Amino acid sequence: MTISPNYAIMGNMIDFNIPPYTGTEEKYIHQAIRDRKLSGDGRFTKKCSQWLEETLSVTHALLTTSCTHALEMAAVLTGIGEGDEVIMPSYTFVSTANAFVQRGARIVFTDIRPDTMNLDEQLLEDAITPRTRVIVPVHYAGVACEMDTILDIARTHHLQVVEDAAQGITSLYKGKDLGTIGDYGCLSFHETKNLTMGEGGALLFQREGALEQAEIIREKGTNRSKFFRGQIDKYTWVDYGSSYLPSELNAAYLWGQFMECDKIQQDRMQTWDFYHQAFEDLEQSGYLQRPVIPSYARHNAHMYYIKVADLETRTRFLSYLREQGILAVFHYVPLHSSAAGQRFGRFCGEDRFTTKESERLVRLPLYYGIGQETREKIAETVKRFFTP
Repeated sequence: MTISPNYAIMGNMIDFNIPPYTGTEEKYIHQAIRDRKLSGDGRFTKKCSQWLEETLSVTHALLTTSCTHALEMAAVLTGIGEGDEVIMPSYTFVSTANAFVQRGARIVFTDIRPDTMNLDEQLLEDAITPRTRVIVPVHYAGVACEMDTILDIARTHHLQVVEDAAQGITSLYKGKDLGTIGDYGCLSFHETKNLTMGEGGALLFQREGALEQAEIIREKGTNRSKFFRGQIDKYTWVDYGSSYLPSELNAAYLWGQFMECDKIQQDRMQTWDFYHQAFEDLEQSGYLQRPVIPSYARHNAHMYYIKVADLETRTRFLSYLREQGILAVFHYVPLHSSAAGQRFGRFCGEDRFTTKESERLVRLPLYYGIGQETREKIAETVKRFFTP
């Protein structure tokens, strides 16, 4: 299979995202088929888990069917139950909240920092109550939350930390990979992420004592993993669990991505850097704001966003880009403003930035293989909107 160099343009429209494909994935998928082991925990599942453990310096990495399911597993492992409270930013995807809501927890939403769009760590103390059990920092756009402060607060109040690092593969906080810093970390390999298996994710953790329960949860509540290692002579239902183990075909595709990780990341970073330089003058002139990367963070070029003046400007801007053949998008609608958010949680404090900043944000096309010609067209079109 070959893909044209012009595949970045779908018809007359530059798409917002195209799943990464390097050409090596098919070879491994064919190997998985020849292995006649398609249901998971075969050769490629094990290779991907080992790659994550070695690359991210984490003790355990379990592939899952999605980041949603990794979050659900983490919620079970934290022991969250009916009436417990979990603190997280309102500016996140619904899976972050759903994983804990389905265990009976109440969500306490907090405001975000306007610079990184991440949870404002300075607001955590005010959100903690006697019912609080877990803090969930979400590393938006692959840019790290201020983890030292979050961990200090968690330790002081005897809370667990679950990192939603769905967008954070290979991103760092003070030299540590996102998802490996808290008690549990959750990655996504959805087709919109830097590295993909179509649908998939991973649960990361350091604590040796959590492995057996995590394997049981992932294997439908059975001790099947121990059976296949020869540790027991038969397996049975021993606890709560579900079907969180991905297909070996998905793992084979992901292995191909892992083998080309550096190439994919370098290509994405070139696009991010190009945008960032191209829009410097527009920021200095007050037309927009560019992303902020704190000194403690190394990002992974997961997305490039700009912030315009207000919602009305964003609506006109997105319409203009579409008319020019460019598909750009906004992102999350704050969870606390949704019907489910009001039903399952509450907002702590004042919404100073969450709604205002979310209504200004625009995500530009950024994916592996986008090409310099396409980058230039996007940048020139953005500039024409603000300086016709």
